[in-house]
Amino acid sequence: MAENPPYLQSIFGRNLAGPNGISELMDDLGSALSLGADRIHFLGGGNPASIPAVQALWRARMTELLADGGAEFDRMVSNYDDPAGSPRFREAMAAYLRREFGWNVTRENIAVTCGGQTAFFFLLNRLAGAMRDGSRRKILLPVVPEYIGYADLGVTADPLFEARHPTIQKIGDHSFKYQVDFDQLHLDESHGAVLISRPTNPSSNVLTDAEVEHLRGLAGERGIPLVIDNAYGLPFPGVIFREATLTWDEGTILTMSLSKLGLPGTRTGIVVARPDLIRELSAMTAVVGLSNNNIGQALVLPLLESGEIGRVAREVVCPYYQAKAAVALTMAHRYLPKSSGWRAHESEGAFFLWLWFAGLPITSRELYVRARAKGLLIIPGEAFFFGLPEGDPWPHQHECIRVSFTSPPEVIEAGFRILGEVLGEL
Repeated sequence: MAENPPYLQSIFGRNLAGPNGISELMDDLGSALSLGADRIHFLGGGNPASIPAVQALWRARMTELLADGGAEFDRMVSNYDDPAGSPRFREAMAAYLRREFGWNVTRENIAVTCGGQTAFFFLLNRLAGAMRDGSRRKILLPVVPEYIGYADLGVTADPLFEARHPTIQKIGDHSFKYQVDFDQLHLDESHGAVLISRPTNPSSNVLTDAEVEHLRGLAGERGIPLVIDNAYGLPFPGVIFREATLTWDEGTILTMSLSKLGLPGTRTGIVVARPDLIRELSAMTAVVGLSNNNIGQALVLPLLESGEIGRVAREVVCPYYQAKAAVALTMAHRYLPKSSGWRAHESEGAFFLWLWFAGLPITSRELYVRARAKGLLIIPGEAFFFGLPEGDPWPHQHECIRVSFTSPPEVIEAGFRILGEVLGEL
């Protein structure tokens, strides 16, 4: 029997159905994990750790929702909500931002989406690609490496991103930091938005307040927004280890998420933007998914109303990950051979160490393959350097790996020991 001919594929289908960096990486990780958890030291994921105090908080909230006959629970699971999100949740979010930061926002400045990834699918395709006036615009990334999950979100034939090399400040014998190279930024009419994550997945880089303000000013001169992804940052989960200020105006779009606060399964993203864009995001949600997941909003609502969410971020979540980062750095110093020339990006937040091996004789992808053969899962760095010109010769993009430190300490130590062995064999 003859095989069915393939369906003619749209540009949208080609871009999102792969092959692409994030799906290939997840497939590869899934295949490796199928070998058995007892044989794999998993330092490659981005899932939040299980923090007992935080898990207890969510269990207590669910118990409250089930109290008094479960009326609140029934409303949570039985009703479609407004496509922009629960009006009460959006009002609570706006009130929290007014109290904490003094911003002039109302619920009309707040939209809920089905996770941060969906928020960026909507936002980036709204702000760039083929425009209604016939022009084509791109999203400018002032610094790469940048979050791999953005890379394949575009639905048009043209590349969605244009990226810039950072400057690299070497610090001591084993540390470094990325900085925006403003001399090479060249923002112009071909750009629809400037995008940063703060702190950045994969590098944990936190752009300084001065860098953020400079970018905001340059974007404002062009009449385009600065988009700041706060998935790991302020105000929650607040996994940020240096002084940083969260600011907003109508030329800025902020995104937040409940995932890294310990609720990835609820798929709850939050966007703070000017009202006309919020209305567009609401319409997009209605078209694509009717409405959003109610569970995350219901669980977090009283913590927003009381302000407790800020205390949890500052006193529980951030210290937990900062201690984990210190353990991972200790293991790097203990096990990575000096001959590898390793440097770790300054640990400024998020869940990762970003390791650079200048002059690495193999690619980071090959390093990943060799580590996996010994039972260690890390993330090769190449896929995080998207948006650069094709064939860019910059060797740095092939010399870095991402290591997660959310695993138990014994797994982190064993993983670095294996990584040290692999590096020692090169």
